Amino acid sequence: HAVQLVWGYFVGIFAALCLYFVFRRLGFRALAHTNRMGLHWFRSGCLVGSIMSLFVGLTYMPIADATAIGFMAPLFITILSIPLLNEKVGTHRWIAVVAGLIGVVIIIRPGGGIWHWSSIMPLIGAVFFAFYQITTRVITSNDRTQTILFHTGFGGVVWSSIIVLFFWNETRTEHWILFFGTGILGALAHLCMVSAFRRAQASLIAPFNYTKLIFVGILGFIMFEEVPTLNTLIGSALIVFAGLFVYYQESRTANPNNQTGE
Repeated sequence: HAVQLVWGYFVGIFAALCLYFVFRRLGFRALAHTNRMGLHWFRSGCLVGSIMSLFVGLTYMPIADATAIGFMAPLFITILSIPLLNEKVGTHRWIAVVAGLIGVVIIIRPGGGIWHWSSIMPLIGAVFFAFYQITTRVITSNDRTQTILFHTGFGGVVWSSIIVLFFWNETRTEHWILFFGTGILGALAHLCMVSAFRRAQASLIAPFNYTKLIFVGILGFIMFEEVPTLNTLIGSALIVFAGLFVYYQESRTANPNNQTGE
């Protein structure tokens, strides 16, 4: 079941993080200490909800479609930043949000004869991920990176362990290899991302995330013989354009000198 895969994903990630912490000789008390425990639990729960929603969606719909819809997260961050972070959102960003939503409608084609309830799952996952990202912005001002990583992994294991109890199916040896292999790959991907953000500005790195559409399109064709439809291509283009536009606006806001050419 997709929920079991997510559970194995978080167990694998936490195991890899524990090895990293042991190698760095970081103590448990130092890692776990935080004054915002509630936010850490909420954040890890949002991450679990995001990944589970995406994986459930992948069970029933093409990989490219689910991935493209998941890219709505930056646009939902724009919406949620108003009440949660007291940020002002201009007209241009609202246009980007609307464009992204239109892209989602084009991809899932409600009323087109192929609608399935799972089509909404990646969108729910994007909302969860937006809450996860906003919470990350809040806690990074107080907690160390190692503490955040620890609570992300530990909380992910706890939340996913509770949920997986209701969906557990009989497993074989190859399933366990898949579970933990996915988690280790996820941990490596996260470490690569952290390393990249240490070496370059977020506004420069973030757009590269959209290259994921290229790779999932190729993998979907090779592994499942999935060919992206015209609706998928058009809808994905709208979502990607809207997301890149939001990143562009954020980079201009973060670097006001660029607007004047100084």
